[in-house]
Amino acid sequence: MKILVVDDKQSLSELVSQFLGQSYNVTTMEDGLSALSWMQDGNIPDLIITDLEMPNMDGFELIKKVKESGYFANVPIIVLSCRDSSADRIQCLKLGADDYLVKPFNPEELLIRVEKLLVRT
Repeated sequence: MKILVVDDKQSLSELVSQFLGQSYNVTTMEDGLSALSWMQDGNIPDLIITDLEMPNMDGFELIKKVKESGYFANVPIIVLSCRDSSADRIQCLKLGADDYLVKPFNPEELLIRVEKLLVRT
């Protein structure tokens, strides 16, 4: 199973990759634009984990583009962000995100949420 982690902070991407890499094939990208480009090159992840605040294309726009595309629309998305407002959570869920975790997060909780989403796909 392939997981795409999108975050401009390499330390966080590496942490998530290290933790999930024991069970999954993890690819990291630094912004929504490179993530979308990677997907359009024929790479289809089983799950996307994305931050919201990134250069070039933020997480909101990435969720929107993924869900609008017929090809990737069914790929589940988990948002991992330091933005803790209810409005941000609601916007992400309305755009099509499946889950929302606030940084700092418990890696074990992330793993459980990932497993639950992947069971549904």
